[in-house]
Amino acid sequence: MFDPPDLVFEFSTLLYAKRPLDLSGEAQQFSQDPTNFLSRFKSSKRISSLNRSFFSGLCFLLATMTCVAQSNVVTYQYDNSRTGQNTNETTLTPSNVNMNQFGKLFSLPVDGQLYAQPLYVPGVAISGKGTHNVLIVATENDSVYAFDADLSASPLWQVSLVDTAHGGNAGCPPQQVCETALNTSTTFGCSDLQPSIGITSTPVIDSSSGTIYVEAKSVDGPNYFHRLHALDIATGNEKSPGPVQIKATVNGTGDGSTSPPNSQLVFDSNNMALHQLNRPGLLLMNGTIFLGFASHCDSFPYHGWLFAYDAATFTQKGVFVTTPNGGLGGFWMSGAGPAGDANGNIYAATGNGTFSQGAPLELGDSILKLNFNGTLSLADYFTPFNQNGLNSGDTDVGSGGVLLLPDQPGNHPHLLLEAGKEGRIYLIDRDKLTANPSNPSQELPFCSGCSSDPQIVQESGSGQVGGMWSMPAYWNNTTYWWGSYDVLKSIPLSTGQLDFTHITSSTEFYNFPGATPSISANGTSNGIVWSIDSSQYGSPGPGPGPAVLHAHDATNVSRGLWNSTQAANNRDRAGNAVKFSVPRIANGKVYIGTSTEVDVYGLLNLTQAATPAISPAPGTYTNSVTVTITDTTANATITYTTDGSTPVPGSHGTAISSGGSFTLTSSATVQAIASASGFSNSSIASATYIVFITPSTGILLIQRGTFSRQPTSGGTVTLTLPQATGAGHSLIVGVSFWPLDITSVTDGSGDAFARGLGTSVYHNVNRSATYTNFYYAKSTAGGTTSLTLNFSGGSTYLLVAVAEVAGLDPSAPLDQSGFQESLTATAAWSSAAVTTTAANEYLFSWAASEAGSVTCSSPASGWTIESQTNPATVCLLDRVVSATGSYQASVTPSTAQNYAMEIVTFK
Repeated sequence: MFDPPDLVFEFSTLLYAKRPLDLSGEAQQFSQDPTNFLSRFKSSKRISSLNRSFFSGLCFLLATMTCVAQSNVVTYQYDNSRTGQNTNETTLTPSNVNMNQFGKLFSLPVDGQLYAQPLYVPGVAISGKGTHNVLIVATENDSVYAFDADLSASPLWQVSLVDTAHGGNAGCPPQQVCETALNTSTTFGCSDLQPSIGITSTPVIDSSSGTIYVEAKSVDGPNYFHRLHALDIATGNEKSPGPVQIKATVNGTGDGSTSPPNSQLVFDSNNMALHQLNRPGLLLMNGTIFLGFASHCDSFPYHGWLFAYDAATFTQKGVFVTTPNGGLGGFWMSGAGPAGDANGNIYAATGNGTFSQGAPLELGDSILKLNFNGTLSLADYFTPFNQNGLNSGDTDVGSGGVLLLPDQPGNHPHLLLEAGKEGRIYLIDRDKLTANPSNPSQELPFCSGCSSDPQIVQESGSGQVGGMWSMPAYWNNTTYWWGSYDVLKSIPLSTGQLDFTHITSSTEFYNFPGATPSISANGTSNGIVWSIDSSQYGSPGPGPGPAVLHAHDATNVSRGLWNSTQAANNRDRAGNAVKFSVPRIANGKVYIGTSTEVDVYGLLNLTQAATPAISPAPGTYTNSVTVTITDTTANATITYTTDGSTPVPGSHGTAISSGGSFTLTSSATVQAIASASGFSNSSIASATYIVFITPSTGILLIQRGTFSRQPTSGGTVTLTLPQATGAGHSLIVGVSFWPLDITSVTDGSGDAFARGLGTSVYHNVNRSATYTNFYYAKSTAGGTTSLTLNFSGGSTYLLVAVAEVAGLDPSAPLDQSGFQESLTATAAWSSAAVTTTAANEYLFSWAASEAGSVTCSSPASGWTIESQTNPATVCLLDRVVSATGSYQASVTPSTAQNYAMEIVTFK
């Protein structure tokens, strides 16, 4: 395990010792949506090709740190692409989500319905209350709560967004409440969202600044307010510059406009603000907050409004209206937030409304791509061929949310998915939403008179999935859909298109409104599809009745794992359902919002199985070692791996009973976990075995290691070898360094190290020079694990490869050396070719690159990669030869990079 702050410091120093990158302006973007941030920054012209590869490595480390700590859930469906996948879930697996091990842990009562998704931020310092994993919950009563996400306890804090401290109750007499959330029945006579309408959209959190951005609706009698708030995550207090009342005026003659001749649509505290509703989740991207509006119960007049606010100043930066001279065309998407891509584009779908391709455009029932470059403008759009029928039949396109897929193979790498009430799936190229089939260079946003939409990448038939009052999720090149009056369907992607011939379905069937799935997984393994059957949401529908949480195996959705109705005596029963509720999975728990509470599910308080014991002790063995794994838990099954990967019972690894054994004939890291009925899975045991095959030459590799270090003072760095050295052995140290040269190498036994090259080899890449040299000590005294490198100054960066070898010439072991480099990105790395002069020799080579997160594989025939280390990259490979000849080392890097590679032979 590494120390993340030290690694970040070391790597940022490596990036540019003379000109460090200023990352402060990027911190918020990385914390909000690391996938899009990395993609955007790696392609930025702000950094050179070399430093771009350095920065990729740093970002990998930052992302790894996030995963090792815990995952934030700070926006609707986990990321701005709205993929619905949390791939950092290491606790919940298909093997332990079952009726015996998984269930309801506790409930957190709240004062209103929860249409907004709960959000999760780990490690928040709450004044006077310590540090907590925090669950943020917003209700239709205009309240926001912060709960400890792991405890059944009172809120850490609770605030009302209609009180004076949060901008409400202006002019209200002391001790009176003049401003409240809206009362649905008295305001609209509409039974949706009853009894109150307050916070309906999912907030968004900037974890880098600890700010919760939330939109709240309220009324003080004659006036209606939409406000954007900025809350301190530690206290709930309003932060400057919040709140701001959402207002705008645009030109237009549409529904609810002012009288001619200067007709305008006015969004303020009058009739327009009453009817508009911020249903989609908020989008925070590149320091800008985007909010979409539609209406309550199709109560006229209303339009689709999209607002852009500067997150730091709350300055309104842009307004876009879908139907300025018409009506409707709202953004609601069943609560899904607008999606954002790596280039800062915004994607959203509109509901029923006016459609016209005249000036100005009227964009009901359409999928929109908008640009934001200081202002908000339409970049492109797609409208289905049957828009008129969709509109007249209340069959909104915009009832479903937009999902941006990760890059796909083929001619259309950047794709989006969407489906509306018709259950027709649209797969669209985000770079160019439409292309005229008869002239692909031309766009064709609407195919008038057509019977399908040939201008997009792919379109299913109507009813491919049930009507979507929801959105799909994505994981492992598979999409997941749960339409209304339908089953859960997984539809894989193949060469950039949906493979409708290999659909897998669940046996469970949901009535209206279907569900938006969420995926938990540990990378590409242990995928679980989570969903909520909210069909008992109450008036005007069936119920009220409990929400039902379901879990399905993401690799085979026909396999249901668990649901909240299985256990006896209503053990796992949730609160009464609300429409469109989506589960949130974080840190081994599942959170669902209901009408009166947040229900929290996780692994039950079971006794943990004993950790397996692996024998013999880790260490160095000759030719082979037989490993035995035992466990004291009765009837335990042990699952183990030998490739260093994490074993998962029933999913990944080899299963044996306690006392089972196997033989290793090559070096390996063994990891093992125990599972047993009535127990939670054990902790993972690990043991590393180094297996040396005795060569016929008498030359034997004893130990090896690679290191990446950045000393900050004193001009020295001390490395710790894997094991104590042996007497009479040789120690070989290959080193690449910058910017200061090495003056000497010493070890804890006082052995003398000879410098291999009088002048270090200079490797000049893009103004970031490195040097290469090697040191060796013959016939050492042994008994030390300490190796110290000394420098001519106070600080330098090191990539080091070390080998201890037995059987070399005790007086003059050095034979040949050679160096080769590439100043440009190269897909295959190789050393110089050298010709040995003795029959039996040890060949030692190392490849070094300043690029981070690069791994070496596929060594040349006869060579073995013994060790490799990141950040930056050093790969040690070696071989023993028994005949003179010409030899050259080579490896294949995981990505093309510049490199320097040395080969040294010892007899």
